[in-house]
Amino acid sequence: MSMGTFDNSVFGTMWRKLVRKNAPETSVEAAKAIDTQSMEKIVYDAICGFPDGCIQDDILFVLHQYPYPSVTARFSSLKRKGLIEVTDETRAGKSGRSQRIMKAK
Repeated sequence: MSMGTFDNSVFGTMWRKLVRKNAPETSVEAAKAIDTQSMEKIVYDAICGFPDGCIQDDILFVLHQYPYPSVTARFSSLKRKGLIEVTDETRAGKSGRSQRIMKAK
C-alpha cells in the first residue's frame, strides 16, 4: 500500500491501551469515549500532506481545531503500527527547541 491508501481497519486503538492498569473509572470512561479510529486517520492524513516529513508543530498547526492531546497522542500509535516513522533528523519548532521529523510510510 502506498501513503494514504490504508484500509480504515488499521486505524484505532483499544481503549484498554489508553489507560493505566489501576486507572480511576473516570479515566476509563474517557478512554472509551475517544474515537481513536477517526483521530488516527486524521493525524495520519495530515502527516501524509508533508511528503518530505514534518514536525509535531506542523501537524498541530494544520489540525488547530483539535485539542493538543488528541493529536499528539496519535503519533505513538501510528508509529507502533508502522504507518509512520520518526527519523533522526530534527527541525526547530516554534519554541526554538528541536523536534524530530516524522514521515508517513
